[in-house]
Amino acid sequence: MYHYIECGLDNVYLASGYTVEDTSGYGETFSIEDMVGLHNAIGDSIVRQHRTMNGAEFRFLRLELDFSQRGLADRLSTNEQSIAKWEKASNKPVSNRAAERLLRIIYANKKKDEELSRLIESITESDQSLDAEQIQFRHESDGWHTALAA
Repeated sequence: MYHYIECGLDNVYLASGYTVEDTSGYGETFSIEDMVGLHNAIGDSIVRQHRTMNGAEFRFLRLELDFSQRGLADRLSTNEQSIAKWEKASNKPVSNRAAERLLRIIYANKKKDEELSRLIESITESDQSLDAEQIQFRHESDGWHTALAA
């Protein structure tokens, strides 16, 4: 059994799918079969667990999604400092449950549905431009209606 701490998580052990070889002059070398598949399996396990994820797991999913702290902060409508704080508390539950749940949803849908990614991007863009838009109301014979200002 190999304790796979290189992934950044303390609780991952490999029962198979790896080889250890002794190389002369360099000591043991370690290789994993299908590293991408292993990381997908770890990510799926984190997303489906029945407890709040901890900071290390949160960081693992962020890195697997190839998001910077800034990029994830934008998608979660928070700031980089919050992301860093959650990740730094590696063995403590992530304190923002809404952000943690949204990260699970983003990860779970990363390979299944590009529509969700587009929706999150659209929401993020609309969050950034919210102050620039003005909503106008007009009254007509059938009642009040809204329209975006031109």
